[in-house]
Amino acid sequence: MQRATVDLRFAPELRFFLPPRHRHGTVRADHDGTASLGHVVQSLGVPLTEVGGLYTGGDRLPLAHRPRPGQRVEVAAAARPQALPPRFHPPRFLLDVHLGTLARRMRLLGIDTAYDNDRDDPSLLAQANAEHRVLLTRDRGLLLRRALRAGAHVRSHRPDEQLDDVLERFAPPLAPWTRCVHCNGPLAPVAKEEVAERIPAGTRATYDTFARCQVCRSVFWPGAHHDELTRIVARAAAPRTRP
Repeated sequence: MQRATVDLRFAPELRFFLPPRHRHGTVRADHDGTASLGHVVQSLGVPLTEVGGLYTGGDRLPLAHRPRPGQRVEVAAAARPQALPPRFHPPRFLLDVHLGTLARRMRLLGIDTAYDNDRDDPSLLAQANAEHRVLLTRDRGLLLRRALRAGAHVRSHRPDEQLDDVLERFAPPLAPWTRCVHCNGPLAPVAKEEVAERIPAGTRATYDTFARCQVCRSVFWPGAHHDELTRIVARAAAPRTRP
């Protein structure tokens, strides 16, 4: 079968997915002449979840396009904020097992965030698709799976930067202090008398404001970490500008 080539120019935000030898300038990719443009892009290590569009001469190309020999294609990064299909509104998320801190921070902000610290890739993929959730992961291989309907790569290993990235990319509506950080269930105010037996004596004497998860029944109050949680909420609520 005759081989063919296509010249790909990747947006700077996508180049770190590429092998080091391809991170500067145009990438000349060989293919068998029948491969789709989407397949060629993924074969270089760039998940289609991170791609905002494929263009040649200013015209947008479908992922299924079969590139002509020598065709030049611009590969754009996903727009920010990124538009999601109607079924994914309002945005809901599923995080892989390595993003526990990010999951708790997103729940603190009232973002619908599913997370479990003991899940394998097939079950994550199945849940994300069944519940119309955006799968967030640092695992590029998981995002390269063809069956995944919506996902995003979390680049940083620092929780503050991870949260900034998610908020900038998806602009989810925030409702701080309304979700349980343990299970994602809704919180509701509860009288001290109703939870007195579940809280330490010192807490009963010090605090008067309590909330309880309607799913796992965990009880919350402004405690020793409240200042740090307030900082996270304030940072998330601040106006976001891109350089």
